[in-house]
Amino acid sequence: MGRLKREVWTFCKAQLSAQMATIVDFTVSFLMAEAVGLWYVHASFLGALSGGVFNCGVNYRWVFQSQQLKKKYVALKYMLVWTVSILLNTGGTYLLTEWSGQYFMLAKMVVAVLIAFLWNYPLQRVFVYHDNRLRARMRKMRMGMRNDEMRK
Repeated sequence: MGRLKREVWTFCKAQLSAQMATIVDFTVSFLMAEAVGLWYVHASFLGALSGGVFNCGVNYRWVFQSQQLKKKYVALKYMLVWTVSILLNTGGTYLLTEWSGQYFMLAKMVVAVLIAFLWNYPLQRVFVYHDNRLRARMRKMRMGMRNDEMRK
């Protein structure tokens, strides 16, 4: 029961972090489009970029408490996941806005929720902020197989 409770708490913290990052994202997007006059696709991209930087920092320290991982590796993994996320968010916002004819911020909200639940959280939890020492795991597996062979 402790593991389930911890997973739910981590998920809730990740959603709070994502909501704060969304506020940053949407504020920048809105200001760039409405105040500066930038095309909504470019504004959406800049918003996603701003929100992502914010989200990475909060997730590293508070949500996943990954200070034992090297920042450069977390940043590299985050950038991989984030690049796809930005493309999905920007492309999805464009497609939904053009298809529906709705104001781009409404389309952006729908797309952001889908990407957050289906892409961002799962990959951040199991890849970005997780210790993925593949070499060490492979070495342990090989050692285990060798020990099994020696017992035979």
